[in-house]
This record gives sequence, C-alpha cells and structure tokens, in this order.
Amino acid sequence: MEINIRKAEPADFDTIWPLFHAIVSAGTTYPYEPTTTKKQGYHFWMEVPLATYLLENNGKTIGTYYIKPNQPGLGAHICNCGYMVAHSARKQGLATTLCKHSQQIAVKNGFMAMQFNLVVSTNMAAVYLWQKLGFSIIGTVPQAFNHKDLGLVDAHILHKQLIQTPDSN
Repeated sequence: MEINIRKAEPADFDTIWPLFHAIVSAGTTYPYEPTTTKKQGYHFWMEVPLATYLLENNGKTIGTYYIKPNQPGLGAHICNCGYMVAHSARKQGLATTLCKHSQQIAVKNGFMAMQFNLVVSTNMAAVYLWQKLGFSIIGTVPQAFNHKDLGLVDAHILHKQLIQTPDSN
C-alpha cells in the first residue's frame, strides 16, 4: 500500500463523493441526512471547513477528513474534524493515520485542542480509537442521534488538548 495524504482541491470531491455517499446514506455515524445530495455534500465537506484532506492509495481516494474551527470567534482556538475511510480500506490503521495527520495540521494552524461534538455511542470502533489516541469523553448527550437501524441513541463529546497552557488539565 502506497498511501499519500494531501490537501483536497474542489475537483477532488468527485473522488470523495462515493465514499461520503456510502457512509452518510448508511445513517449510522454522521448526522447528515441519508438523502444528502452531492451538492449538499460538497458544501458540508469542502466549503464549510477550513481545509479538507484526502488519503490516497496509489492515486485512489480511500479516506478523507476535514478540519474547521469548532466554534466561531472566541471559540475558534479549538478545532473540529470529521473522518471517513472507505469500507474496503477499514481495519488497516487509516483512521489512526488521518487523525494523527489532522492533529499535526491543527497545531500548525494554531488550534489548541480538538473536539468531536457527536460520536455516536454505538460506533464502538470510533469511540475506542479516539480514546486510544488520547481523546476523553467529556460528555454524553442522551438520545442525540437518530440511528437508521436502532432509533435514538446517545452521542459522546470527545476532547483532546493539543497545546498545553498553564490552565490545561
């Protein structure tokens, strides 16, 4: 496997879309409507974020993530990211690779911490991975996600300090 992570250009969304569509239409991990259109997906994944990255294997997109401020203005020192890995490429450490890359990009962009606002509690692989990478569950919102198969399930908020300050815990 020859992997490369690079910043996505607008035209790259054509290679991201099949991955995005497969994950979002499943209705089990992302809050976007399962019927999200390509135009809507482009807006969410390419226009809203500060930047979007691709993970390629021999030129084929097998993963992606975005990075953006978690909040505007006075909350913009904490970033938020979303990650997607193609189903056929899972269990190969690629989400770990993407997350580690995003943390480096976050620090380069001056973000002090990273926060995930909605990690579906039934997505045990993600919950395990984020904790393994140093994120802490700082809260759980009851019935915050309407899972396509399970109905209303809890969602976790996870946080990781990236740059230590005198007030960091």
